[in-house]
Amino acid sequence: MTRDGALLLAEIAARPGPVHERAQAMLDELHHHIPFDGAWMALAEPDGSGYTSLASTDLDGASVRYLSGPQMARDIELTGADRDRPPTSLSDLPSSVRDLQTWAECLLPAGFHEALSVALFGAGGRHVGFVTVLFRRDDPPPPSLRRRLARLLPKLASGIDPLRSLAASVVFVDGATAGAVLLPDRGVARLPGLSDDPLFAGESTLVGTARDALDEGRDYATFLWPRGSPHAPDGFVRVTALACEKDLDAVACGVVVLSPAPRLRGLTPRELEVLGHVVEGCSNAEIARALVVSPRTVAAHIEHILFKLDATSRALAAVRAERAGLYLPLQATRTG
Repeated sequence: MTRDGALLLAEIAARPGPVHERAQAMLDELHHHIPFDGAWMALAEPDGSGYTSLASTDLDGASVRYLSGPQMARDIELTGADRDRPPTSLSDLPSSVRDLQTWAECLLPAGFHEALSVALFGAGGRHVGFVTVLFRRDDPPPPSLRRRLARLLPKLASGIDPLRSLAASVVFVDGATAGAVLLPDRGVARLPGLSDDPLFAGESTLVGTARDALDEGRDYATFLWPRGSPHAPDGFVRVTALACEKDLDAVACGVVVLSPAPRLRGLTPRELEVLGHVVEGCSNAEIARALVVSPRTVAAHIEHILFKLDATSRALAAVRAERAGLYLPLQATRTG
């Protein structure tokens, strides 16, 4: 691997766009410098249950499907190939290759007899994926080839790291201060480059509201959230929820980011509560019951809201509120 080749691989890893495109481009570039006969790269699923195929070279569809299945995950764990260690070949294993079901049922029949396999790790020791390069010859890969591949592992890991991809998706959120990745198991993980926040902790209603917005099929949602009690003595933050690309749906559902609240147009915390109900399509009577106030009080609040948003109707006020990030979800008024 020449220095120019290593730089090219790093440039590919840093590209924007779908992760599977970066993965395939990295395998294609790697093929110019390591003479393998086949290759497979996959994302590690966050619960450790398996791998999601990202890219392959010179493998048929049946082989890729097998490698993406549960037996491959079991054999990776059995051989310790999911640990942080140098690339491992079949000749390094204490047992016969035929004792590994993946080899016996898939790779040997496909004509492969050797491999270099290695787990990929991101920042903080996160297991992000796996790559194996396959050879048709029987002799073990030479040490020089192992060292060459080992030097490239950080670049390969960076190129497919789902948290890196998700972090890149929030660069347009002005003033982002904290972020979390929404995991498929309903949990969250810190978003690299941003701080954690107590609003994400435990059975977070904020996180649940963001999930609900994305579960509706939306790619993007933004809303206000109070810091402290529903009447927001500590002010508000702006919440932005972003769906992740489809390639990553096995490892993440999306991201949620906090940033400073927008200009509130002079709206009081109570008026924001009323406006949230208006956005939800509630009538004055429904708002009055929810907030335990009189319909006349609700009507007065709505009159003030229309004036402050320069809106001539409730519908226009609702549209302007959502566009300006002034929507306060009903769930936010039930916390604290």
